[in-house]
This record gives sequence, C-alpha cells and structure tokens, in this order.
Amino acid sequence: MCPLAAPNMGCNLRDLAEAEDTTMDAMRGKRVGIDSFLLAFQFLTTIRDRSPTGDGGPLRANNGKVVAHLMGFLSRASMMLSKGVKPVFIFDGKHPELKKDEMDIRRARREQAEAEWKAALEIGDFATAQKMAQRCVKYTPEMVEESIEMLSLMGIPAFRAEAEGEAQASVMAANGQLDAVATQDWDALLYGAPVVIRNFASDGSKRMGRVIHAQRIELTQVLSDNDLSRSQLIDLAIMIGTDFHPGIKGIGPKTGLKLIKEFDNIEAICEAKEKEVPERLDEIREIFMNHPVVTIDDSDLVQGDVDIEGLQKFLVEDRQFSQKRFDNAMDLLEQAGLVRTGGQTSLFSF
Repeated sequence: MCPLAAPNMGCNLRDLAEAEDTTMDAMRGKRVGIDSFLLAFQFLTTIRDRSPTGDGGPLRANNGKVVAHLMGFLSRASMMLSKGVKPVFIFDGKHPELKKDEMDIRRARREQAEAEWKAALEIGDFATAQKMAQRCVKYTPEMVEESIEMLSLMGIPAFRAEAEGEAQASVMAANGQLDAVATQDWDALLYGAPVVIRNFASDGSKRMGRVIHAQRIELTQVLSDNDLSRSQLIDLAIMIGTDFHPGIKGIGPKTGLKLIKEFDNIEAICEAKEKEVPERLDEIREIFMNHPVVTIDDSDLVQGDVDIEGLQKFLVEDRQFSQKRFDNAMDLLEQAGLVRTGGQTSLFSF
C-alpha cells in the first residue's frame, strides 16, 4: 500500500445541514466510530518541527522515527476514555478504483509540494520549507500499523476498513453497532450514518483564538429539512462533486437542490438541461448505497484491558516518549476507571 496524501472532506453539504453544537461529554457511554485517517493527518501537520531551522516535518524521536501521529492518538484517545466515550478507531483500507483519479490528483499535489519543500531547505528558506512541509505529509502503512498497535495496547478497538474508513463507520452506525460517526467528511451522511459529529476530537480546543465546539448532524433532519430521500441526496452530492466524480459544471448546492426537487434524479436533470450524464453513475451510487465493509463482531467493539507494561515499552522505551507524557495518559485512563492507582493492570482483569 502506497503512502497516502492528505485527504479532502468529500462532498461539502454544509449548506444543507443544520448542525447543532454538542460536546464530547454528551457522548458519555456512547460508542463512537472515529474516522482515523483524517485525524492522523491533523496530528502529522500540527505536531511538527517548528524550530527556527527545523524542516517543518512531523515531530520525530531522536532515533528518527516519526511519532507525531502516536502523540496525537494517545492524547485524544485518553481524553475520550476519560470522558466516558467508547471510541472505535477505523482506518482506511483499499480505496475504491473509482477514486483513482482523485488519488492521482492528491499524489501529484503532494509530490509538487515535496519538491518545493526540498528546494526551500537547500537554500535555507526555513519559513517556506515549514509551510510546504504541511502539504507533503505522508501517513505510511507502517504508521497505520503503529497507530493500531498502540490503540490495541490501550484496549481500544482499532482496525482497517475494507475501503473508506468513514463509510465503514457509517454502515456500522446504520446497523446499530455504533452510536455516531466522528469525522470531518460530509460523505458519511451519503453512506447512511444516522448521526455525524464534526470537530469531535477537537472539542474544547482553541483555534485562531476561538473555542472549537463539536457539532452534531442527523441524517433524518438533513433529509427532512430539505425534503429529500437519501438517493436524492446522493444524486445531489454527485452533481456538486465527490471523491468519485468532479461534479457537473455549473451546479452547486443551491442550484443542485432546486434541480433535484424539480426533476428527481440526475438522468432527468441532464436530459432537461442538455448535459452529459456522469460516467459510471450507477457505480458511484452503489459505492454510497452499498459500500464494501469488513464484518466486525460486536464482541470486538468492547473496550479491553490496558496493557500498561506493553504500552510503556512501546512508547517510552522504543519511541522515546517522555515519562511525563506517558503518566499524563495513564492519569486520564485512571479517571476512566481503566487502571488502578499505582499502575497495576486494568480493572477489567479483576
């Protein structure tokens, strides 16, 4: 599997959704599927070398290993558990063939940014290098496996999807295995997620001087408020543009909504407006309506034992995490009732 470039947010349905502010605390006792790739890229682009002569890349240990993603997942996962959330981290599997063009575009952008990043470093232009470094981040297969291993040591369910991570989470939520899907990707609604929470992992943090609030969007409300069926919402998204098709030129959310209400589907709209029907339309619809997923047993979604010794070796000994960072995470896990005072094994063991 090739290193992956930073993802987009899918089809932007912001104009159609009435988002309601919520909090991580409001999800206490709920099982939340975490779209982990988007989160990983957030960690890799923010936890980085910002020193005056730094290359701007993701933070590394002294042995050269990138640890930014692990720092991020450790912090956020511990916080979720301390607030009583039951997270399930889901990572992308193999992207559908329909997404090839989009992935090629992302790869080209990353390669161009990487060339500019290296050129800036050669001439000592560290300001430009740090700017470009964010655009050429790679989340390699090795990093993915490291992330899953660390989360598993924390007893947290973590696995690869068959294809798109947010789609896997959405199908599981629609089937009742998850209570919500935490993602920035609006496509989760197209995949049928009943409840989507945006900014979930960033809830309560500050950005540009403003406090970030988690936002809850319900699929039934989106459909009801806009008088749409799910199939119509999918057709509207395809016209606007998704990861699987660039969209129909000249059609944005407002125009698309008006047209879909008037003509019901893409074929009728294209006939009335003398536009070409998108190629492989039925395949794109199928991707959203029946996305390939791996079957996960309910028993595999339960918080397990925290392997304190294994986690300490993995982070402190092998990846040079500070003992303080590790202890802070253990304090949060202790708040969640998952470890005993004094660092004994998990309460689940007794």
